[in-house]
Amino acid sequence: MLNFIYYPVSWILWFWHEVFGFVFGPSTGVAWALAVVFLVFTLRAILYKPFVHQVRSMRKMQEFAPEIQKLKKKYGNDKQKLAAEMQKLQGEHGVNPVGGCLPMLIQVPVFIGLFHVLREFQPYKQENYVFDRADVVSFNDASIFGAKLGASVVPYHGALPLADYHTTIPQMMVVMIPLMIAAGLFTHITARHSVARQTEAQLANPQSAIMNKLTLYVFPIGVVIGAPFLPLAILFYWVSNNLWTLGQQRIVYNKIDREEAEKVVRKVETQKNLAPKVGQKPAPAARQKKPGAKPIGPARAGDSSGSGAPASNGTPKVNGSSSGSAKSNGTGERAAGEVTGNGDSTAAQRNGQPSAPTKRSRKR
Repeated sequence: MLNFIYYPVSWILWFWHEVFGFVFGPSTGVAWALAVVFLVFTLRAILYKPFVHQVRSMRKMQEFAPEIQKLKKKYGNDKQKLAAEMQKLQGEHGVNPVGGCLPMLIQVPVFIGLFHVLREFQPYKQENYVFDRADVVSFNDASIFGAKLGASVVPYHGALPLADYHTTIPQMMVVMIPLMIAAGLFTHITARHSVARQTEAQLANPQSAIMNKLTLYVFPIGVVIGAPFLPLAILFYWVSNNLWTLGQQRIVYNKIDREEAEKVVRKVETQKNLAPKVGQKPAPAARQKKPGAKPIGPARAGDSSGSGAPASNGTPKVNGSSSGSAKSNGTGERAAGEVTGNGDSTAAQRNGQPSAPTKRSRKR
């Protein structure tokens, strides 16, 4: 029923066994153990991009977590409306929760497929999917310090006893105990690395707290307790899978942290470029015409205001002041007409020539 999983897994395992069998020998335990390890590495390399997408989705989920809490408070009693608003919010932020769970969802059938293929390496089998009889014999003869890769300390349902594999419990435990400890330790470290990335709001959530305890303590202990019931080759799969996950988390998290830091730096630089420099005056605002006002023209010579408007009494200005104002004696007794009666005085002053004597000066 699950041949679409079993055949790809067996094909990848067969390929790597051919590679390492050419170097170490086809019936050696090292060749088969490395084939299992690189089967894991191949599958995890294929899932690298989905894993990066998962991390980015988790980061975005953390960013709009307060908005999710607001929706839960607002539509707590209406589950259908809450689901619709959550979907709308996720669409606006470009988050796909299913995509974030994709790597984990794919690893489960891979683990099942590998377990099934390794279990089918029974000594009496004539073939095992893409493996022929010679490969079945080679797998059962392969051992590491006397421990057989297809055997388990406590035989699972349908498995053969250790005597049929020509090994003993002490031989199995010599190899199995270090792998059990390594598998549990890497599982704990990987979970701790993930928990350290959570926000304070997530850590305060009761459901998250329960899941964190499960991943930090229950799962590692479960690996150690369940190891004797699994084929030895599965432990190689478990150790290599957690080791890859630990290294991949560090690489991806550091990469995303650098991207976030670069975004912050670019944002700060953009704000600095837009802000006025120290001591720089802001640019003057352009003069705009008010509704109903006269057209704004260029300033005329002699106009101290620079507005280009004529004087209020229609008389020209000399040296920036009206000719009708007498500043010489401060009495103001000379009227505008006495100085500029025919305009000759003003014209003479403009041309640099002495003005003609006035009527009062001739009488004197």
